[in-house]
Parts: sequence; C-alpha cells; structure tokens
Amino acid sequence: MPKAQLLIRVKESISGGIREVVIWLLDAPLPGCNHRLKYRLYYGMLGGQCLVRYDNERGKGDHRHVMGKEESYSFTTVENLLSDFDNDLRRLL
Repeated sequence: MPKAQLLIRVKESISGGIREVVIWLLDAPLPGCNHRLKYRLYYGMLGGQCLVRYDNERGKGDHRHVMGKEESYSFTTVENLLSDFDNDLRRLL
C-alpha cells in the first residue's frame, strides 16, 4: 500500500446536504491513474443520497457520479478537479 500524505480534508453543510473533499498525495500512482493523488469529493443529502461524487480507485481510475450516472473523468489538476466538482454542484443546487 502506498504511503499517503493528507493534503485537503473539508466537510461542511451546504443547502441541506453534506459537501466533503478529501485529497491525499501518494508516493506512487494508483493502478489506472497517471497521477499520485487519491481523492474523494462528495455531495449528498442527509440520509445518504449521493448527488455528486468524484473519486478514483485502484484499477478503475478517475471517474465521477452525477445523479446516479457514472462516467470517466479526465483529471488534470487539483484546481480543475475542485472547479469541476463545484460547477456540478451549482448546476444541481
């Protein structure tokens, strides 16, 4: 298992739901990714309904879930990741 350094962890209540951003820097990329970040960006309602989630997982790579639909995501930078996530949130809220 690669070593990890926590870069960002934020959890807040927004518009009746929970917005959570967690980003780790790994010592090596996960299989399926070409960068050294492990991330989970989530917005969902209390009770567990996920509306938007961006994440990457071993072997599956970068992807996002928006209103129950999953699609691949082309990661470029942390700044773009945060911007894309927040833009999806604005469209839903």
